[in-house]
Amino acid sequence: MENKFVMFFWDFMTKDWFAFWPITVCMVWTAYVVFERFTYYQKNRRDVSAFIHALQRDLESNRLQNAQANCGRLGGVIGEVAEEGVRLMAEQKEDFSKAFDITVNLVTRKLEKNLPVLGTVGATCPFIGLFGTVVGVVFTLDQLGVGGGGTPVVVTGVAKALIATGYGLIVAILAVIFNNTYTNTVKRFNDDFLLLKLLFLSFVSSESVHSR
Repeated sequence: MENKFVMFFWDFMTKDWFAFWPITVCMVWTAYVVFERFTYYQKNRRDVSAFIHALQRDLESNRLQNAQANCGRLGGVIGEVAEEGVRLMAEQKEDFSKAFDITVNLVTRKLEKNLPVLGTVGATCPFIGLFGTVVGVVFTLDQLGVGGGGTPVVVTGVAKALIATGYGLIVAILAVIFNNTYTNTVKRFNDDFLLLKLLFLSFVSSESVHSR
């Protein structure tokens, strides 16, 4: 059984190259994006619970320089957004919300980089595989009409043709799984950004009330 599958796959590689190579390119592309995004997210992952409390104490004491220093030490995209938020609090209190949203949107672009690739692969690979299967079935029926043959010839030909669909589906399923996983990861980062924004807004509004 294993030898037959290897033989079928080899035939798919050599004869149905028009489907094999596009799917293989998509697979390599998917593997690159999965690894690159995993490395990026791991490098920027932070536990913000303790950081938020420390930042809140610094803001309550109006120690903005100390708050910026703590943000820099935290690092990652969360530290970057928090540090920019502290700076905006000091310089742009009136337009803080809009300016902070711009910062978050710019960072979100970094977090979402290459994710559309996974979505595109997940949507197109099954159709590329299906195209390979259709062409394989057409060739099988053509050979059957020219040289004759019975049910075993048809079954074997269809089985070989279905390798293309299976290959495309495997790559597409992996792309969709990781796309959904990483989209949820970006959402968790955005939840942290929203938490920071609410914290900053509470102090911006309180300072506005005190200054009246």
